[in-house]
Amino acid sequence: MATLTRVRPRALVHASGGPRYVVALAVDALGTGLLRPFLLLYGVTVLRLSAPVTGTAMTVGIVAGLVCMPAVGRWLDHGARSTVVAASMLVRVLGVVLLLAAPAGHAWPFAAAALFLGIGNQAWPAAHAALVATVAHGRERDTALAGARALRNAGLGVGALLAIVCLAGGTGALRGLAAVTGLAYLAAAALAWSVHVHARPARATPATDRDDEPAPRMSALLAANVIYVFCLNVPEIALPLVLVTQLHASPVWSAAVFVANTVLVVTLQVPVTVVMSRFSRRTVLALSGLVLAASYLGFLAVTPLGHGWAAPAVAAVSVVCTIGEILYAGSATALVTALAPAPVLGRALARFQLSTGFGLAVSPAIITALAPLGPVALWGSLTTATLLSSFAIGTEKSSPSRGTVTSSAVQSNR
Repeated sequence: MATLTRVRPRALVHASGGPRYVVALAVDALGTGLLRPFLLLYGVTVLRLSAPVTGTAMTVGIVAGLVCMPAVGRWLDHGARSTVVAASMLVRVLGVVLLLAAPAGHAWPFAAAALFLGIGNQAWPAAHAALVATVAHGRERDTALAGARALRNAGLGVGALLAIVCLAGGTGALRGLAAVTGLAYLAAAALAWSVHVHARPARATPATDRDDEPAPRMSALLAANVIYVFCLNVPEIALPLVLVTQLHASPVWSAAVFVANTVLVVTLQVPVTVVMSRFSRRTVLALSGLVLAASYLGFLAVTPLGHGWAAPAVAAVSVVCTIGEILYAGSATALVTALAPAPVLGRALARFQLSTGFGLAVSPAIITALAPLGPVALWGSLTTATLLSSFAIGTEKSSPSRGTVTSSAVQSNR
């Protein structure tokens, strides 16, 4: 199996969809970073809704977005690529417009805005992965997926920093941030659509056969992925909860953990993915579970330390957790694209996104329920579940791909 030994920026940009598509990804991530961290705050301060009502509306939006994934998968399997990516961005434009038009004190307009934002946020990962899988192949595709994740994290971080600076302006500034986000989504959608990428089977397959062919089961992978994605909420939810409410540490430590996580992902996601390309994707994914489980045990071990040592020790262990996250992100989607036959790639990615979205939706509730029960309940449960997931992934046998139809990209004006 051929592996990559170094990163070539020009080849990476080409494998990621071309310069304009990379710019679209950056603009979209910047817009998301401006709004996503403060959507709850927008509902509470600008629209004067209660926190429970605002949070419920946001959760409903996420769940509704997941319900739309089967339709997105079938759309992708009919060959659409850049059109679906652009549509996921345009849907979020509609969400921002509804957000800006929502009158104060009315929950339903905010819920509708959260619905369209949720649909776009859930549809984008599968559409993007399908596009990259169409223009790049093998380990080059894996590196392109990793590069897009690093770029997205950088854009989210910059957007969040700009939003924090603008918050001093009060409700007017929040409305301004929402408007800028909508414009960013609109610009990103235009750029993504302009690359004109769609999939064309190399050997024609009747449409009815494509529709009837099931996506690979990947039962263990999908179930394990629900547990794996908890790691994405550890720096944002679990560690701030432990540091501030249990260790009574300064909120600065929580911010430091989040910033370190972002910086490490941006700088290491591509190099680590390239280095690990010498191993199979399934092996790397199983290894990521072991690293994550080790970090959870580390959190369990350092939490009882004294007040002066616990917070820095937690911050240090969080680096190990981030390494596990990087290994997971660099191998999980890549494994799905490698397992799925081309005619059902969209449905396979949609099912994978369903498991990811479900894990992200339930993990805050589970983490916040376990944390008050003590470190053993929280970190012990996460360790056990992650180890079982890693074992399931490592031992699952990949079903042979049926209908070995390959896809070629039709792309103009890239």
